[in-house]
Amino acid sequence: MGPLDAIWHALNFFAPALGVAVFAASAAKLLWRHELATVRWHRLALWGALAGMAALIGGLAVFGRDGKMATYAAVVVASALAL
Repeated sequence: MGPLDAIWHALNFFAPALGVAVFAASAAKLLWRHELATVRWHRLALWGALAGMAALIGGLAVFGRDGKMATYAAVVVASALAL
């Protein structure tokens, strides 16, 4: 695997965490508009993405492979808890 393939592989590995973080941060800003007025959207998305990435890495360590539904459920829960 070349360096470009490794970059694409890493980006695709972390893509679910980024997608969930973007959706969760947007939903949080819409639902709790007044409470989160002082918090920037990109800060919420960053914390959600970092928590989701940690869940993906944890799922890879526990299950030994990528793509388990339990890992994706952990991504959703971790992103929600980070927000």
